[in-house]
Amino acid sequence: MALVVTKFGGTSVGTTERIRAVAERLVARKLAGDDVVAVVSAMGHVTDELVDLANKVCDDPPEREMDMLLSTGEQVSIALLAMAIHALGFDAVSFTGPQVGIVTDAVHSKAKITEVRADRVKQALAEGRIVIVAGFQGITPDGQITTLGRGGSDTTAVAVAAGLGADVCEIYTDVDGVYTADPRLVPTARKIDVISYEEMLEMAASGAGVLQMRSVEFARNHGVVIHCRSSFSDQPGTIVKEADDSMEQAIISGVTHDTSEAKLTIRDVPDHPGVAATVFGRLADANVNVDMIIQNVSEDGTTDISFTTPGTDLARAKRVIAEVVEELGAREWLVDENIAKVSLVGAGMRTHPGIAARMFAALAQAGVNLDLISTSPIRISCVIASGQVEQAVAALHTAFGLDDESVLAETSPACGEGV
Repeated sequence: MALVVTKFGGTSVGTTERIRAVAERLVARKLAGDDVVAVVSAMGHVTDELVDLANKVCDDPPEREMDMLLSTGEQVSIALLAMAIHALGFDAVSFTGPQVGIVTDAVHSKAKITEVRADRVKQALAEGRIVIVAGFQGITPDGQITTLGRGGSDTTAVAVAAGLGADVCEIYTDVDGVYTADPRLVPTARKIDVISYEEMLEMAASGAGVLQMRSVEFARNHGVVIHCRSSFSDQPGTIVKEADDSMEQAIISGVTHDTSEAKLTIRDVPDHPGVAATVFGRLADANVNVDMIIQNVSEDGTTDISFTTPGTDLARAKRVIAEVVEELGAREWLVDENIAKVSLVGAGMRTHPGIAARMFAALAQAGVNLDLISTSPIRISCVIASGQVEQAVAALHTAFGLDDESVLAETSPACGEGV
């Protein structure tokens, strides 16, 4: 008998028919002898609809009240799923995030889980029940409702699995695993059977939408094995776990892309110590995430600073930068929302020289111009025009042999330069 935590996203519970299908899947696991916990997202587009309602009554809704509003979406789906399980003749109980002790910090709209008090879940499992938990939400130590941001149900599921010491955390989505690229852009993309936490973390951070980045980070920190698989089939998906000697060491594991970011540029900033600290300190104070940063070489005592930020943080970033530009005496600031980020991810970069050279050559041949570049030991990311993302991803997927099984071949690149 295993203790299994499952997670079902909005598409998986988007209709009553799909809710009944999820109920049947959970009952089957129970009949197989497993203890089962299901973490569930809001149905379909409910969260978007709630956001639209808020914007119709208030131009700038307070984040605390947005959390109160958005947390209701999951309560609908968990109650309906528990009812569907009861209709099949099995006992189930639904809990909100606060009811099961998902404790978070006080950052509304993208809170971080600090503790999971799983006593109520353990008691319900001991009573033979299937437990249904609302994803995406928690409570602060002083009783404020919070939400975890987009994809937060993934993090809830991993956190609950860690709190319970579950054997596996199964993340069910509308795709059947993690692919070498988005199959909608690259039809030849292949499903990855096993991937390390490190590579999956880089892929999630650079645009792969299958798993939320924070959920992978939580899983790595607590040793939770994730199985990402399809809600609509019983086929194995992708296992995410700590790297070991049995895993294939791909040179490049995948090509990711992200069209949700924007680039902000501050022109003619006075070039003296402390300026960058002021800019990015203010952004941090406003809970604005910053991804890529570039500062030009100083000229005539001034410089330009550019950075990218998620679109969800753009409004806050604009407010901060408008204030900072005036305070520092910079000439102006610009916003470019028509950008995309394409990335190569692979543990093999550490030992194979020339990856960056091959990447830039492939993009140049495809007529793709590069704006910003950043690297990590196992990732190279480039900012490009959003209209070129499809050709860029396809070109890189082909250039690095991801269209076929040669991705797993340990052959050195032709170019001799390092990353």
